[in-house]
Amino acid sequence: MDAVDVIRRLHEHRVWVNAQLLDACASLDEVPLRQAFAIGQGSIWRSLLHLYAAEYVWLEALLGNDDPLLPGDVPGELPGNQKATGGVTSLDDLRTKWAALDSRWVALLAALREDALADVVYKWSTSSGRGQRWGTTRGDVLLHVCTHAQYTTAQIVNMLRQSSVTALPDVMLISLARKQLGRPAGAESSQPT
Repeated sequence: MDAVDVIRRLHEHRVWVNAQLLDACASLDEVPLRQAFAIGQGSIWRSLLHLYAAEYVWLEALLGNDDPLLPGDVPGELPGNQKATGGVTSLDDLRTKWAALDSRWVALLAALREDALADVVYKWSTSSGRGQRWGTTRGDVLLHVCTHAQYTTAQIVNMLRQSSVTALPDVMLISLARKQLGRPAGAESSQPT
């Protein structure tokens, strides 16, 4: 497995996990979905939107837009500490918009070449180093999107647990791999030859 294969695999896992999170949240009504927590972005809903927005802005940066804004967000309209929503109104709306975003990611990753991993991608920072234009290698951006997703996923799962959700999503890469393989160890010897 080369570096591009590893990056594609991590992004495949990221997309699968996002679907698992949305499925786990589907049973929640608005109160637990928006319940305040002292972790993540302050609620399950805001953390999901943050995850979606991060994947959007980094894809835009990888495509050459160094100052991306999520469609539906208007600069300067958010007072205080309020988080942007990208015009997302519900879990169903988020699922639809995320699926469209995932299609764009698939196209970018399908065209990815090993020699492009060292290219520098520029983006104006909205978090650490806020207000500065940073250059980062394409490979590091692609890895960052996945590690950021894992970090945020852990926060969302923790909030789901605190919301008394009993069917927590299984978000481990090994679980995806086992599901894709489709058989437990030793099963190959019981298969007809």
